Amino acid sequence: MRNLTIKIDFDEFPPEHTCDGEDISPRIRVLGSKAPYLAVIMDDIDAPRGTFTHWLAWNIPSTDEIPEGIPQEPRLSHPVSVVQGMNDFRRTGYGGPCPPKGAPHRFIFRVYGVERELDLPPGVDRTRLVGALATAATEYGEAMAIYERKTVSGIRPPAGRRV
Repeated sequence: MRNLTIKIDFDEFPPEHTCDGEDISPRIRVLGSKAPYLAVIMDDIDAPRGTFTHWLAWNIPSTDEIPEGIPQEPRLSHPVSVVQGMNDFRRTGYGGPCPPKGAPHRFIFRVYGVERELDLPPGVDRTRLVGALATAATEYGEAMAIYERKTVSGIRPPAGRRV
């Protein structure tokens, strides 16, 4: 598998990309891809119950930059063409960091270069996406950022969120 260089604009999540802010997806820069499509998986690897998936996205036409603020819709054509899966908050699209108060959590952005469109419907879970990537991904790279909730007064995760 060829290596990709993945960059995000921060080492620690700013509030606008978390449940303590606007909960908008961050910009992801992708360097070195020669594949026609990209896929993204974002996980909290320090969640109390094991890995917690925050975002699944695929069939993104290859680009140097996945823009900030991808709407939480199952299928989009703007600002970028994308199909999105069901995260562990039980909703489609990006769900920002929302760990319990305490120690910082590490969040991994995994980006795959994919040789063909994945024949997956919107809303599939991580297991189905990873299975499809096993036979179609030819490139891989990752970036990491941390987030620690210092206060949670008055802030609650949206209904259905569990961490």
